[in-house]
Amino acid sequence: MLGKQKAKYIQSLGQKKQRDAEGLFIAEGPKIVSELIQTFPQYIQEVYAVKEWIKENDHLHTRVVTEVTDNELEKISQLKTPNQVVAVVKKFDKSELPDVKGKISLVLDTIQDPGNLGTIIRIADWFGVDQIICSNDSADVYNPKVVQATMGSIARVNIFYADLPVWLRQQKDIRMYAAMLEGSDITKMDPIKEGLIIIGNESKGISEEIIELVNEKIAIPKKGKAESLNAAVAVGIVLAQIST
Repeated sequence: MLGKQKAKYIQSLGQKKQRDAEGLFIAEGPKIVSELIQTFPQYIQEVYAVKEWIKENDHLHTRVVTEVTDNELEKISQLKTPNQVVAVVKKFDKSELPDVKGKISLVLDTIQDPGNLGTIIRIADWFGVDQIICSNDSADVYNPKVVQATMGSIARVNIFYADLPVWLRQQKDIRMYAAMLEGSDITKMDPIKEGLIIIGNESKGISEEIIELVNEKIAIPKKGKAESLNAAVAVGIVLAQIST
């Protein structure tokens, strides 16, 4: 039985203010929840699931599962169509910014669309890029729409937030590539093993302050008449071309 107060509390975690205050976020759906339980069992606070999910996932050995009805699940879900299970998860500790030497890292400047951010995380996971540094005004990685769009990749890709111009100035002896409409043709570039790939805002691109810091501007060749590419699509094309 799920009480009204508990249901209201879980629903409130859909809001950033409440997530920040509690240090918790919501994950939904069999794939995402099972991956989080297997990867970060120590971060799982509570799991609310219908009988079907509990029966199929008894191998996960989590002791924090509460059985709920479909109606109760609907009351705590952030989705239009609830999907079997909702987990309340402790935020990951990302207080220290990452070491970027010896690998490719993504840098996101003001990526504000939650779906785009989640998809970028999933694409990064596909190409083995395990860390992303976001500007402070990018979408919150714990936004339910972001978590959902990652399709479980949030368990494998580390997300950090920083004042990008300040942080980028501190990065020494590592090349910075800015993905722009005008730049070197990425199809003519050799694969790289180390570097910061900077992707800009969906409509405004990369800020001038950051552009001044980059070593090289890179571009995806354009053949048609579209003015721009979706940020997540651009990430996929760039990583496919330049990653080894």
